Amino acid sequence: MTGNPLGTALVTGASRGLGAFMADRLAADGWQVALNYAHDTAGAGAVADRITARGHSVTLARFDVTDEDQVRTALAELGPIAVVVNNATGPQPLLTVDRLTWDDHLNQLRFFIKAPLLILQAVLPDMKAAGTGRIINVGSEVTDLGNPEMSHYVSAKAAMHGLTRSWARELGPFGITVNTVEPGWIPVERHAGSTEDEYASYLTTVALPHMGAPSDVADVVAFLASADSRYVTGQRLAVNGGKTMT
Repeated sequence: MTGNPLGTALVTGASRGLGAFMADRLAADGWQVALNYAHDTAGAGAVADRITARGHSVTLARFDVTDEDQVRTALAELGPIAVVVNNATGPQPLLTVDRLTWDDHLNQLRFFIKAPLLILQAVLPDMKAAGTGRIINVGSEVTDLGNPEMSHYVSAKAAMHGLTRSWARELGPFGITVNTVEPGWIPVERHAGSTEDEYASYLTTVALPHMGAPSDVADVVAFLASADSRYVTGQRLAVNGGKTMT
């Protein structure tokens, strides 16, 4: 499918990993994908090439999601956005509590609270005018697991779902839904060094007897972006084979 009959879907942090699969799936569904990245021009270009090679529509959108001026300028150039997938993230170092600083917390909050807020404020007037919109926040199963040495990351992801719940109630009257997708351990490029023993250990805690694939997450994002999810808002959808159950 070519063109953009469904409108524009912004996927942040889409030059690799789960974001790249989300962008690919949304484009295949007929969205004009705005593929955001901050630094990896080569990676973003490769993802865009794969999408266009299949006849789908994509636009590269380079900007820092934590920079107010860059967000405002870039989204004004892209025009009305119908779907936002807040997937961008920064480094996630392991830090014991005795080494943790407030700046470590702020580094996570910039991506999981500040960036979604800046983007929402930029796209909200057009969504309100259209009477519809989809905000999809990419969370993590760690908010239920409470992983040690990750309290800065875990607390920021938990706060991100707090946005989801409050925004869902506030924006529902305007036809805008807000949901959180919570992936489990889904192997992508950055997990290339993981061992078979590590995978086997993880699988002992999962209800389904196999590791998830990036497409499993992308499929759920595509559902939440679609008209089929019109009566779903304020929810957390865990995509982790049943490792966590709510």
